[in-house]
Amino acid sequence: MHRSLYFLFILFLSFNAFSAHGQSSFDAIPDGFVPVVTLGALDKITAKLTTIDVIQNETAMFGTLEITMRNCRSNPPEEAPESVAFLEVIDRGHVGELTKVFTGWMFASSPAVSPLEHAVYDVWVTDCKMVDPSASAGNE
Repeated sequence: MHRSLYFLFILFLSFNAFSAHGQSSFDAIPDGFVPVVTLGALDKITAKLTTIDVIQNETAMFGTLEITMRNCRSNPPEEAPESVAFLEVIDRGHVGELTKVFTGWMFASSPAVSPLEHAVYDVWVTDCKMVDPSASAGNE
């Protein structure tokens, strides 16, 4: 009960912060730029910590997880720091059986509000940013 109320309160504050000035930093996306979420990921078995960047509507793999970012937002620099992302996480398992393990908003400032609950992996949001994909294409 308390966790649900806390989640609703954080959600309310986040949406108020994004709409306080009528826009968030991602309302006006510059031409050629795409939103990218940066995730922290931990394999609890090997204790390996990984940083993953996921472009909007694309899927990244971490272990047996498929992580798709549908939307992310970040407060402008003059406001309190906060990044949120809407993620869909599917576990392919070791036999290829697909299981949806998470769908929802994750908050960088409060990862415990809506965590991924998985026996082997932890995933959390660290940042949301705008990236020009053509600038990184030449570096590969």
